[in-house]
Amino acid sequence: MKRKNSLLIVGLALGFIAFSCNQKIQSTLPVADSVAAKNKVWVTPDTSTIPHDAFGEMVRYGRDLLLNTSYYIGPDGTKGHYLGNKMNCTNCHLDAGTRAFGFNFFSTHARYPQYRGRENKVLDLAQRINNCVERPHNGTPLPLDSKEIVAMICYMKWLSGNVPVGQHVKGDEMPELEYPDRAADPQQGAVLFKKYCVECHGANGEGKMRPDSVCYLFPPLWGPFAYQKGSSPSRVLKLARFIKANMPDKKTSWQKPLLTDEQCIDIASFVNSDALNPRPVKKDASHPDYPNEAFKAIDYDKGPYVDTFSEHQHKYGPYKPIIQYHKDHNLPVIF
Repeated sequence: MKRKNSLLIVGLALGFIAFSCNQKIQSTLPVADSVAAKNKVWVTPDTSTIPHDAFGEMVRYGRDLLLNTSYYIGPDGTKGHYLGNKMNCTNCHLDAGTRAFGFNFFSTHARYPQYRGRENKVLDLAQRINNCVERPHNGTPLPLDSKEIVAMICYMKWLSGNVPVGQHVKGDEMPELEYPDRAADPQQGAVLFKKYCVECHGANGEGKMRPDSVCYLFPPLWGPFAYQKGSSPSRVLKLARFIKANMPDKKTSWQKPLLTDEQCIDIASFVNSDALNPRPVKKDASHPDYPNEAFKAIDYDKGPYVDTFSEHQHKYGPYKPIIQYHKDHNLPVIF
C-alpha cells in the first residue's frame, strides 16, 4: 500500500511538472508565432470527427437542418411549418455556417447568451435562432425545447467547441469596408447587379429554386419570399460586407474580393431599396426594434436616433460623418 501511494504521489508530481512546463513554454512563445496564431483564420472541425453517440446524432441532424431547412420546417416541412419562405439557413450562413467571413458559426455558441441591441435584451442561443426564423425566414418561432432547436444548438456547440467562452476568432465577423465620401447609389447598384448577380439571383431578385422545388439554391433578395425589412441583411453595410467576402459566389473570396468596397455598397443599396425592391415587413409591430436608441446600428434606416442625421443618410450614407459624430459624442459605433 505504501508503495502504491508513493507511485501515485510521484505520478501526480510528474504530471504537475509537465503541466507547468507546458504552461511556461506556451507563455514564452515568440511574439511573431503568437501573432501568427491570432491572425490565422479559424478552421472548423471535420465532419468525420462528429462522435457516434446521442450528441453526435443531434449534431448531424442540426447540420442537416441548416442545409435543408425548408424541407424540415418550411411551408411544406416534414417536421413542422414554421418558415414563411423556402430559404435554407445555409443560403446566408454559407457552407452550413463553416465559411470564413460568410455569416458562419465559428464562435456563435461560445458567445451566447449575448446582449442584443435590436431587442435591448440578453438572448440565449435558442432565442437567437428563432429570431432568424421570424425575420429572414418571415416565419413563426419554434418551441425553444423542440428537437430542431436543440439539434441546431448541438451543431453550433460542436463547431465552436474549442473557442474560448465569450471570444471571437478570426473569420467569424465580416470584413472591414472603406466608406466612400458620397452616399450609396442604388441606380449604379442596379447596373452592377445586372452584371454580377442576375445569374444566380434572377433579374427580379427572385432567386433560383433547387430542381426539387423544396428550397432555394440561391435565395431571393426581395419580393414576398425574401428576408424581412429590418433583418440584418436588409442593412446596407451589413449586406455590403457579406458581398465583399463572398459574392459573386464561387468567383470571389475574402482573400481576393472581385468587387470594390464602393461597388459592394452600391449593390447592397440597390437590393435593399424599399422604393425599388419591396420585401416583407415585421409581423408584430408592437415591439419596436432598438428601444435603446444608442445601440441602433448606424445603417439601420428607421429613427429615432441619438444623433442628428436623417433616416435616408443612415441607410445610404455618407457614413463617415455619422461615425465621426458618434465618436465625438462617446456614442457606440455599431455595424
